[in-house]
Amino acid sequence: MTRRNRETLFNPTWEKMVEREPLLAFSFYLSGRVNVLLDLGDEIVALLDEGFADGCTYGDKIARASTLMWLWTLGGYEVVRTISQASVCFSDSAQAKFTSLKLILSQARMPAAKMEKPGKKMPVSSDRSPDGWDVKNRDLLVGDPESLKNIHARDLLRMFEEVFTSLHANDVLKRHEESYKSCNSVPSSGL
Repeated sequence: MTRRNRETLFNPTWEKMVEREPLLAFSFYLSGRVNVLLDLGDEIVALLDEGFADGCTYGDKIARASTLMWLWTLGGYEVVRTISQASVCFSDSAQAKFTSLKLILSQARMPAAKMEKPGKKMPVSSDRSPDGWDVKNRDLLVGDPESLKNIHARDLLRMFEEVFTSLHANDVLKRHEESYKSCNSVPSSGL
């Protein structure tokens, strides 16, 4: 996907579809989920823009952006985790991008989904706000609120979009199902 193209293709060939949206060659389903996440990211950014208006802050818009960002983080991580588990299906350069994206997504996801500090069996506070507000930059801070390194929602959304829109057809080497073939080489007992 070299750009986010919203133009409808009429009677496209498979090659044209994959040229426009390379992830289709890996999984039609997962490609659709990525598009949902990209659209949801656009909605989150629009809510942040509206919520942090010049000279005024609208808590209802920011709260909605926060709720959607929580859901987006969970979905974004699961999509990238699925792709990472099927690394044999992607070029080395695509794998490197997904690995970097998965790392930052896990830093945001662990405190939100598991209520644990990333990489540690330690809880995050239960009496915390779901996120921080960076009013100056009109953004949400996601992840562990006690971390010294803040993760900005806009940066995370942008990174996700950049990784997926940088994919080319030659980055997808195999279909998702093919990543399981080496795992299933043991003959079944027929039961």
